[in-house]
Amino acid sequence: MLLGRVIGTVVATRKADSLVGGKLLIVRYLELDGKPKGSFDVCLDTVGAGAGETVLVVKGSSARMVEAFKNCPTDASIIAIVDHVEVDSP
Repeated sequence: MLLGRVIGTVVATRKADSLVGGKLLIVRYLELDGKPKGSFDVCLDTVGAGAGETVLVVKGSSARMVEAFKNCPTDASIIAIVDHVEVDSP
């Protein structure tokens, strides 16, 4: 799983039938301290996330395991909205 922040939306009026009803969000990945990494993905939102929220993203075959979008052609899915991150310092 990866931590990220929702930074935008993708609108696609024509898409695969299995994506109909799904929301596509742009997620920039985060370091543990909350600073943004350079990488991002367009992710299928399965939990109703919104702009600016910190989320958990799964990629690859795990992204297609969410019940509502099983066997959907996605490589990255948002599976949780994060309330709090706590990292123990060494």
